[in-house]
Order: sequence, then C-alpha cells, then structure tokens
Amino acid sequence: MIEKIKEHIHEVEAIKAKTKEEVESFRIKYLGKKGLLNDFFAEFKNVANDQKKEFGQSINSLKKAAEEKVNSLKETLEGKEGIKGVYGDLYRPGEPIDLGSRHPISIVKNKITEIFSRIGFNVSEGPEIEDDWHNFSALNLPEHHPARDMQDTFFIQTDPDILLRTHTSSVQVRYMENNKPPIRTISPGRVYRNEAISARSHCFFHQVEGLYVDKGVSFADLKQTLQ
Repeated sequence: MIEKIKEHIHEVEAIKAKTKEEVESFRIKYLGKKGLLNDFFAEFKNVANDQKKEFGQSINSLKKAAEEKVNSLKETLEGKEGIKGVYGDLYRPGEPIDLGSRHPISIVKNKITEIFSRIGFNVSEGPEIEDDWHNFSALNLPEHHPARDMQDTFFIQTDPDILLRTHTSSVQVRYMENNKPPIRTISPGRVYRNEAISARSHCFFHQVEGLYVDKGVSFADLKQTLQ
C-alpha cells in the first residue's frame, strides 16, 4: 500500500494541465470527497501498527504534493491568461504612469503667489547670477559693507564682481528699472550664502520679498497685507 502511495506521488509530480477543467479534474481525483486521499485515509485503520507511522507520513506527503500541484497549475494558467489578455487586445488603453507629486517648496511657493495675486501683486523673477550693482550697490550696500565679505558671498569672478545673488532684492532693482510706480510685486526665488551646511542652515535657501511703491502707502497697508 505504501508503494502504491509513492507511485501516486510520482504521478502527481508529473501531471501537466492545459485547461482549468483538467486542473479541476485532477483536484477531484486526489483531493475530492471521493478522491484517492480519502480512500487511503479510510484504509489507515486496517494497516498494521508497525506500519501506521510510515503509512500516515506517506498519505500526508501525497496530500501536500497534490495541493501544491493544484496551486502551481492554477497560477501557471492564470499567468498565461493574464498575458494573453494584455497582449491580445491591441485596443486596450495603456496603463497610466504616475508622475509623482509636487515638491513641498513648490507647493508653498505657489500658495504664497496665489495669496498675493488675490490682493493685486504680480510676480517678478530675475537671474540667480548677479552683478555687484544689482545685488549690492543699488540697494545702498557700500563697498565695505559686511555683506560683501568673501565669507558671506559666493563670488564667481572679480573685477567686475559677478556673484550668486544673496537675496531676491536684486529682482526688485531690475523691476524698478523697467517699471514705473505704482508697483506691487513679489519676487520669490532661490538665494545663496556662503554658510556651513548643518541641520539648521544651508548654502542656499528660498526667499520671498515684496515691493509696494505708490503714493500714500503707509504701515497700515503693510499691516493689511500681512493680515
């Protein structure tokens, strides 16, 4: 009887199926209510005591092999059907590609821009590589001002001085050169400082500055804007 079970194990391992119906027929043959496994379990009581252990182990091995084979055949057939479904329909829409999400800095920048736009401000932008005039002199920062120190500013060249802007105030200068009052503008952007990189500081950061030039403008307007 044990040898017969071993023969069935070899048979199970060699089984192949091309359709779901063949897999189901195989499952019923071995694992169904009237299948071979139940027949072997029914014979267990008639086996000699000294063979019961080996007989029981053989039945369990056959059951395990049959269950694994059924699952394996099902997975193989489902995989083939999935591939057939994908490549068989030439008119099937393509899978959407997730493009990710906006960077937190972009989200904040857009929100600030939206808020100021609602109260009449426009957005102005300028170059990140600036000259001495727009970054310092035009902003009333004389030649020996500490902000011009090499340890605070990234100078790209000297004579004439070309540098990475240390603030977005340079954008305000350029805006005033090309526009007459009244002026309402904000200048968001990235600026650079020659600082040590740590958990609380970096060599560049983002900044937003506002410029409001008109007759009769007072601190009351500033307070209203901030509110």
